[in-house]
Amino acid sequence: MPFIKEKFHVKQTIPAFLFIMRQFNYTQGEAQRVICKGRLLVNGESIYNPGTKLEPGEVEIVHFQPQGTGVRPLFQNRDFMVFEKPSGILVHPNTMATPYSMLDEIRSLCGDKANATHRIDMETSGLLLASKHKRAEHFLKSAFETKKIRKSYLAWVDGALTEPFSVNAPIKVNQDYSLTKHKVMIDTEGKASHTDFTPLLYNQELDATLVACYPLTGRTHQIRIHLFHVKHPILGDPIYGTDFATANAYLDGTLSTQERFEYTGASRLMLHAQTLDFTYGAHYFIESKADFKAMVTEICQRDRRKFNER
Repeated sequence: MPFIKEKFHVKQTIPAFLFIMRQFNYTQGEAQRVICKGRLLVNGESIYNPGTKLEPGEVEIVHFQPQGTGVRPLFQNRDFMVFEKPSGILVHPNTMATPYSMLDEIRSLCGDKANATHRIDMETSGLLLASKHKRAEHFLKSAFETKKIRKSYLAWVDGALTEPFSVNAPIKVNQDYSLTKHKVMIDTEGKASHTDFTPLLYNQELDATLVACYPLTGRTHQIRIHLFHVKHPILGDPIYGTDFATANAYLDGTLSTQERFEYTGASRLMLHAQTLDFTYGAHYFIESKADFKAMVTEICQRDRRKFNER
């Protein structure tokens, strides 16, 4: 388990945040976040005030200790790394009970100051850009926010598409999950969103099209909701393009492997982060080496798909 509880000895009276800064070489902000999350314990009880004075004696600190498996980056230099993230793996642990995430690999290689610089959904595979130090992290995160890093994706979608098209539908965060499990929805009150799509290959036997996706904005689930909006949902999507009962079962962890395959159209979300294009001193264009086209084997046969049958 990457999060461990470890005992430390306090030698002299010291503010809690300063003790953590010195133990882990953290900034003041990083140390304060550890305390505010209740990860510093005195006599078995969490304290939440970073200014609390620690007296001489033992304290316990819950902290992230990466457990990498030896995954090597697709590309790296002295400032950043690019990994091929598998489908089904989180980028960051979402709870202290998360057994493994890409952060294990990132920090096993480059230490506590290394970090992922953008989000990729757990079920999406493909390129993940990670910084090796804080200066690179700040630069790359800012570049993502200001759209200076361009991304493209590949997706296998339901049905036939033959011509390039664009979707400009605004996206709004869903506040009511009683009727739909969609995290976001198309709504005139939403934020402006734009994705360009180019069909690459149609598989007639599966009635599925391989599509290149170019998001010009970076909204949550943008590609997924835009393809659902034009009635060509991504195959294997357990939230968009399936019915309420299937989505709910998936979120509850009760959807079987076979049900997932037949009711969503694939064994995994068929979305892959394919390229990264950006400037960091030099110009970089990095392309995934994974053969996503060949992952067509993950798709359910057309006559076995059970979209909206529940």
